[in-house]
Amino acid sequence: MATAKPAAKKATAAKTSRQPSAAFMKPLTPSAQLAAVVGAAPMPRTEVVKKLWDYIKAHKLQDTANKRMINADAKLKPVFGKDQVSMFEMTKLVSAHLK
Repeated sequence: MATAKPAAKKATAAKTSRQPSAAFMKPLTPSAQLAAVVGAAPMPRTEVVKKLWDYIKAHKLQDTANKRMINADAKLKPVFGKDQVSMFEMTKLVSAHLK
């Protein structure tokens, strides 16, 4: 009969609160085309993407066959520059509309 080895204890590091990068949280001003969707007030990039996703979901703009694709409506087409973009390409295109 074999004896079970006691589980090795992992060293626990002291937990520190993680601080977001100052550059990541810098308020940016959206262009006029993007402001039509997310609002004109300066906000961090993370908040812009969050509001953009809220808009996409509220207007059911995700492609039904492939959820990774976003269909542009009249407000999003000037931001994206085409009828359909992938969710990964979307953030790149939105960056061009933030100052």
